[in-house]
Amino acid sequence: MSTPPASLPPAAPADVPPGPRAPGRRAWAHARRAALPFGSLLVFLALWELLAASGTWSETLVPPPATVWDAFVDISTTHDGMRGYNGTTLVEHLGISLRRIALGAGIGIAAGVVFGLLMGTVGWVRSLFEPWITFLRTLPPLAYFSLLVIWLGIDEEPKVTLLAVAAFPPVAVSTTTAVTAVPTSLIEAARALGASRWGVVRDVVVPSALPETLTGVRLAVGVAYSSLVAAELVNGLPGIGGMVKDAANYNNTPVVLVGIIAIGVSGLIIDGLLLRLERVAVPWRGRA
Repeated sequence: MSTPPASLPPAAPADVPPGPRAPGRRAWAHARRAALPFGSLLVFLALWELLAASGTWSETLVPPPATVWDAFVDISTTHDGMRGYNGTTLVEHLGISLRRIALGAGIGIAAGVVFGLLMGTVGWVRSLFEPWITFLRTLPPLAYFSLLVIWLGIDEEPKVTLLAVAAFPPVAVSTTTAVTAVPTSLIEAARALGASRWGVVRDVVVPSALPETLTGVRLAVGVAYSSLVAAELVNGLPGIGGMVKDAANYNNTPVVLVGIIAIGVSGLIIDGLLLRLERVAVPWRGRA
């Protein structure tokens, strides 16, 4: 009598839970992602210290990190009877500039969303305004800041206006592009179900365009930040951009570097907050 063939072992189920090492691998991946930026910062500081110590450039041009740190402490506190820089601490300078950015960029972003929706849904509006927005988008801020000073004076109005004008085109262009890219099938389906024109815009166009619009908002905030020093060229004190400009006039490189670092770090924080807002507001991004 022949021997029956040996039975194969049962196949492992497809939904086997991950092994005990999976959480450890995830924790290691998170730690590595956090350690890489910190490590790059340490490498940058080491290279900066070596460059300053080499004597290739004078300390006026390339101050060592310790000197910049001392300048940071000095302009953040009251010392020897002097408060901060020009009577204002670093946090106060930064807060005043952030208020200008919030107001100016907020106006530009709101106007950009409205114009983007109009240009994306109404053909003649797009034909009328798109060339002007493209023209405005190609202009550097310094090209029209002097004109704004002539028109509006040297107080807050030209600064806020400059930041609004700088933030407007990225949002308008991204919103227009997103609206025109909404699938026609979705619009026709909404109309077939009895949706009005406003209902189609509210329930179909806006949710579909929102991811790209938020990307335009991030770009607009970045453009506003890059225009900050230009906005505070005239009568910018107090303000972080005005502080950088004033310190540069006296070759005070440590204070200039402190201001640049403050602008960059605050910009990173705000961009991170906008990314978090984007994940919360449009969780369907990349899934539909």
